[in-house]
Amino acid sequence: MIKKALYWKKDGERIHCLLCPHNCLIAEGKSGICSVRVNKEGVLQTINYGEIATLSLDPVEKKPFYHYKPGKKILSAGTFGCNFSCRFCQNHTISQNHCRTEFMLPEHLAAGSTVSDDNIGIAFTYNEPTIWYEYILDTAKTLKEAFPEMSVILITNGYIETEPLAELLPFVDALNIDLKSMGGQFYRRLCGGEIKPVLRTIEAAYRKCHLEITALLINGLNDSEEEIERLASYLSGLDENIPLHLSRYFPAYRMTRPPTDIDVMKKAKDIAGKYLNYIYLGNMPQQDNSTYCHVCNELLVQRTAYFVRSLINQAICPKCGAHVRIVF
Repeated sequence: MIKKALYWKKDGERIHCLLCPHNCLIAEGKSGICSVRVNKEGVLQTINYGEIATLSLDPVEKKPFYHYKPGKKILSAGTFGCNFSCRFCQNHTISQNHCRTEFMLPEHLAAGSTVSDDNIGIAFTYNEPTIWYEYILDTAKTLKEAFPEMSVILITNGYIETEPLAELLPFVDALNIDLKSMGGQFYRRLCGGEIKPVLRTIEAAYRKCHLEITALLINGLNDSEEEIERLASYLSGLDENIPLHLSRYFPAYRMTRPPTDIDVMKKAKDIAGKYLNYIYLGNMPQQDNSTYCHVCNELLVQRTAYFVRSLINQAICPKCGAHVRIVF
């Protein structure tokens, strides 16, 4: 569905899009980098409003969220397009292509999230959700008005301007932000973006809602000990209790280098553990990704793949009384 977009201004015969830090100048009939915001007769239109490319009921741990309502399900929705062009994208069939979709009104998606008893709300994921901005904002408002106990979560690259982010955050309960590297060159060369806006989003989000971070470690590119130390140190400067998911790279899309070495992943966890209380390894079967108290090491949430058994129902360690950053 075509709908008038938010956050733009005229610039002569072109349109200056103000949604993300690319700040695209879009000529008549053309789209921005994201491919979904189009200049039609001098008005910025979004062509993906309500267009759903994939819809699935998933464990919240799959997003991944380990400290937000563990063991629950989340209705996960995605569309097409992205404002990055990551060479290693695992969802490139929808993020880099205009794929087949089905239209769904915001109220219908909101209502659909209440069908399953185990479902806690809606996750906007698979492609980059912030370029679905108008639909997410309308759906989140609808969901919160009709079902205030339900959650809205985003799995995002964090590449969004401060003003639209500030408007959206009051309706968002949790964010998982991909922090792809601590280097600007990595973002420019391999993702088609800049790192500073991502860090700015992280710093704004952790004050407003539950936050978890995912870092995909790619063999020989961003998996050095110095890189991990820099990343973990940065996050601990915000909050040492931010959960960090270190995910193992496998060849995808336009990147063919070998998978990241398992020993490198384990070493990265050890390094990050000097700064952060909760580090998990992703894309690595048979790893212990249970949650333990950061003070006394008491088992709090047991995970075996997507089977989850929570031994607590409040954010306090039953053994030592320490506060644990988990939302139940």
